[in-house]
Amino acid sequence: MELPVKFCEEMKRILGDEYEDYLASLTEERKLGLRVNTAKISTEEFEKIAPFPIRKIPFIENGYYYDRDVQPAKHPYYFAGLYYLQDPSAMTPASRLPVREGEVVLDLCAAPGGKATELAAKLHGTGLLIANDISSKRAKALLKNIELFGVENSFIVTEYPKKLQEYFTGFFDKILIDAPCSGEGMFRKEPSMVKAWEQNGPEFYARLQEEILEQALPMLKPGGMLLYSTCTFSPLEDEGSVEKALNMNPNLELIEMEGYEGFSEGHPEWIGSDREELRKCIRIFPHRLDGEGHFLALFHKKETADERVLRYQETRGGLKGEEKRLFEAFAQNIDRVFEPERLESKNKMVYYMPVELPEMRGLRFLRSGLFMGEIKKNRFEPSQSLAMALSAKDYKNCLKLSSEGERVTRYLKGETIMLTESEAGSPDGWQLVCVDGYPLGWGKKNGAVLKNKYHSGWRLQ
Repeated sequence: MELPVKFCEEMKRILGDEYEDYLASLTEERKLGLRVNTAKISTEEFEKIAPFPIRKIPFIENGYYYDRDVQPAKHPYYFAGLYYLQDPSAMTPASRLPVREGEVVLDLCAAPGGKATELAAKLHGTGLLIANDISSKRAKALLKNIELFGVENSFIVTEYPKKLQEYFTGFFDKILIDAPCSGEGMFRKEPSMVKAWEQNGPEFYARLQEEILEQALPMLKPGGMLLYSTCTFSPLEDEGSVEKALNMNPNLELIEMEGYEGFSEGHPEWIGSDREELRKCIRIFPHRLDGEGHFLALFHKKETADERVLRYQETRGGLKGEEKRLFEAFAQNIDRVFEPERLESKNKMVYYMPVELPEMRGLRFLRSGLFMGEIKKNRFEPSQSLAMALSAKDYKNCLKLSSEGERVTRYLKGETIMLTESEAGSPDGWQLVCVDGYPLGWGKKNGAVLKNKYHSGWRLQ
């Protein structure tokens, strides 16, 4: 890999004697990681059923390394939403933002969903997660991962931060900004980033980051926290952008994050600053631990009395008439409570809306709440996202498949499933198809045959 001369000169300046170690790390194979979805399974349980060798990532509570010769994205547990494949260092931002149940959280640059899904797992179905990405194409990948993880309290938006600021002044308890950056920490993982760096380097992204921070900071409520991160080493984009943010609002302060022996601190001297609190930032270099590169800064907005705090909560009337009857007929087999007033129908599509829902009119969005299914002629047809939001104990009629059996592979490929004699004795109709007790999707039983209703766009190739 040929690195830009300007980049190498800057890395020599900031790393000094460690520069050669950094260069050597780029020739090594990068470490691969997965993050367990703790909204579906505990790390202890996952360790018991892990289908391939895993090793704990010491600085991520629910993170694990896996070997290069396995294919975790083809295993049924991946399709059950039990884990997300992610670079170990990229797991740190969501892990260091202390999200609590019931909070209102924004992931401002969320696609493809690695950080948003972890924030959602911390909320455990409570509060509200707004996950935004300005690219509608990238936001579609974000939506798939949100659905795969069984998230039901999300709002997937595709807006510029300036537009969001108009709606959400003082609204969020927590904000995560994994900012667009020059990507220096991704050179080993994505060599194409080198060419992109030459086209748009740190100066370009530092201006963009300043603009994003200016628009995001007003959305943080007094007492709230904002985690800013990049996957670059550039002091201009890291400590430089953090110092600019601190200068924007006198009520902002940096706070400490959980450390690790392989982390480095922030370096104010690299940007010619005497602001010592910049040392509370975290820097991750690939020659110091098994991961790529990342930078983190955690801001706290002090309590003040002169800032507006807006909260929107719309009351909903629930389903009516025939739609209500058809949904309730299906829901007789569901053993969990969906609050009737939170159900909403839009063009025959039924959604379960979060309790704390913002004013949406005028915003471009892909999804609000949990898509439950569709009202069709004389029936309610449940969605793939509803299947992923349930657990096996939530639905009365389940087809239990083994991760080691051939039928689960056939199901994930969209094929019809033949049932055993005992399975054929269960009631006809909708079946929640599970692998080792974890839902994968729906099937429609008729005698000894299960018609496959697995989402066509999610099928195993």
